[in-house]
Amino acid sequence: MDKSVLHLENADIYQRDNLVLSKVNLTVKSGDFYYLIGKTGSGKSSLMKTLYGDLKLQKGIGNIVGFDLKKLKEKEIPFLRRKIGIVFQDFKLLSDRNVFDNLDFVLKATGWKDKAKMKAKIHEVLEKVGMKSSYYKKTYELSGGEQQRVAIARALLNDPELILADEPTGNLDPKTSLEVMHLLNEIHQNGKTILMATHDYQLIVKFKQKTIKCEGGVLFEVAQRTV
Repeated sequence: MDKSVLHLENADIYQRDNLVLSKVNLTVKSGDFYYLIGKTGSGKSSLMKTLYGDLKLQKGIGNIVGFDLKKLKEKEIPFLRRKIGIVFQDFKLLSDRNVFDNLDFVLKATGWKDKAKMKAKIHEVLEKVGMKSSYYKKTYELSGGEQQRVAIARALLNDPELILADEPTGNLDPKTSLEVMHLLNEIHQNGKTILMATHDYQLIVKFKQKTIKCEGGVLFEVAQRTV
C-alpha cells in the first residue's frame, strides 16, 4: 500500500489574486501522517482549501484521491469530498440537530439510501470516537472536545482515503487538545492517511510525525528536532 493519495508538483497556491505559496511539491502516500505548520497568513489554510476544492489550483500539477485539482469542476466537488474527510477548527456542526441527525444529513447528502446501513454506519463511527452514547444529544449540549469528536466521526463516514484536519485543536483547551490528538493518532494507526494543519507545537513534539512548513511563500519538510 504505497500509493500516493496527494501529489502536488510546482503548484502555485493563490488566495483570491494573491500568490501565497509558490512551486509547492508534496507527495502524501497512503498511511502517512503529516503536520502542516506555519504562522497565521503563511498559506496553510489556502493550501487546505485548494485541496478540498474551495480554491482553484491555477498553476502546476495537483492530484488528490484520483481527482485532478486543475480540471476540477464545480459539480465534481461533492464527489471529491466523499473521498476525503475534512475536520474544521470550528466543528461546522448543525446546531439545530442532534448528533445522529448531523451524521445522517451527511450520508443523505453523499448519496446513501439504505436506512439500516446508514444507522449502522453512524453508530460505527460514533463508537470509534467514543460518542456512541451521546447520539441523541443536540450539538450545543456538547463540550468543544465532544463536538470535535463528532466532527471527526463525520469525517470518517465515507471511509475517506485522506483526512484533512484544519487546526482541529485550535478552539480547544490543552487537555481536550491532547484527547483529540490521541484520537487522531489512533485513527492513523488504524490505517488512515492524515494531513493536519496546526500551530500547536506541544502536540507536534508529543506526537512525532512528518512535518511540513509554510514560510516565506514556500513549503518545505522540516526535521523533527528543529520543530
